[in-house]
Amino acid sequence: MTVDAVAGAAYIVAALLFIMSLAGLSRHESARAGVVYGIVGMILALGSTLALTVADAWGGSGAALGLSLMAVGVLVGAAIGLWKARVVQMTAMPELIAMLHSFVGIAAVLVGWNGYLTHEPIAASLLGIHNAEVFIGIFIGGVTFTGSIVANLKLSGRMSSRPLMLPGKNALNIGALVVFLALTVWFVADQQLWMLIVVTLLSFALGWHLVASIGGGDMPVVVSMLNSYSGWAAAAAGFLLNNDLLIVTGALVGSSGAYLSYIMCKAMNRSFLSVIAGGFGIAAPTSKDGEEHGEHREITAQGAAAMLTGASSVIITPGYGMAVAQAQYPVADLVARLRDRGVEVRFGIHPVAGRLPGHMNVLLAEAKVPYDIVLGMDEINDDFASTAVVLVIGANDTVNPAAAEDPGSPIAGMPVLRVWEAENVIVFKRSMATGYAGVQNPLFFRENAQMLFGDAKEKVEEIIHAL
Repeated sequence: MTVDAVAGAAYIVAALLFIMSLAGLSRHESARAGVVYGIVGMILALGSTLALTVADAWGGSGAALGLSLMAVGVLVGAAIGLWKARVVQMTAMPELIAMLHSFVGIAAVLVGWNGYLTHEPIAASLLGIHNAEVFIGIFIGGVTFTGSIVANLKLSGRMSSRPLMLPGKNALNIGALVVFLALTVWFVADQQLWMLIVVTLLSFALGWHLVASIGGGDMPVVVSMLNSYSGWAAAAAGFLLNNDLLIVTGALVGSSGAYLSYIMCKAMNRSFLSVIAGGFGIAAPTSKDGEEHGEHREITAQGAAAMLTGASSVIITPGYGMAVAQAQYPVADLVARLRDRGVEVRFGIHPVAGRLPGHMNVLLAEAKVPYDIVLGMDEINDDFASTAVVLVIGANDTVNPAAAEDPGSPIAGMPVLRVWEAENVIVFKRSMATGYAGVQNPLFFRENAQMLFGDAKEKVEEIIHAL
């Protein structure tokens, strides 16, 4: 059996493993198995690609040098990846993923340029298709590259989370797409180097502007959207490299990322097309940070413990603040102690809690919180009205009543966890500062809400001690 046949069979098995991986990741109980399927599939894919490369290069001019450079690149990349995976904090995971997406984007750009500069003889009937693949692949990769960098900067706090509102920003985006389409037709008819240079720069500028124009409140959608872009960029690279597995894998990532973005947009009452088009049709929000909402009330850890002791039911709604404080472990301990006392404890997870899809679910699973008490927003929203105590740990925008009650709010219409309907609400927060969307939260001033200021991890530990 030839190397090509073995590699082709391995590619089919790897593609099936990737599909099984996506299916496994859809549920808590099978998520670990899904990760294993993905790892095994990627090992098969890399091994097969390496075998094909060695077989093609063996005995050729400069084969030893080429294979040596490839081995060095793989080893260096693997070392950096393992090191980064070990040291990265869960709070930094969203920006890390955004940066990884940028690598896929720039790889697609480089593959496109290579496809133009060096390629085997192509039949005249297929030359136009090849040139279109080159041009489109570079454009998608460039948008993914710079868009992911902007997402990384916003998520890491090195760039303002507020949307960039340039005059005529929608016209700029549409104009860039029109220029791209015109250049694509021109390039297919007459391949000129300057056109590749122009489309590369144009894609870099468009990617930067698209994501910079999206506000911080929509960044979880942006992360999944960039995931989709990276998939399509990989698929485009697969066409140029004649690699079936890369095409299949890219299509899987692209379609699943797009569908996840659509689901999240529905959960946030956002227009899918508007968000992916760089906030098309969304006006700049007007800040109401200085608006008077009344006086807030404070509670101590001892007071919170006393309230929890007398409660029959408790719902915990975590947010990014819990991740920052790394409070998931004491929270899990608190849950176990309350359940031992006969208190019904559940979690309410907003679809975009944190800065990454599934961010809170991963943290709670890491702390060994039982899956069956971790519920989504739609599953638990109707139960707040009959709940004795709600603990809001590090959440802000996802529990903001202004989304449901203030038509003029920048987050108006966004479905939120209706925590204010509970008998008592305790909000764990470091200060009265606004959330990531930059919107003040009237919940903090409600009569049934009390603020517990300080580090969430320390305060939960104080409550456990008081219990």
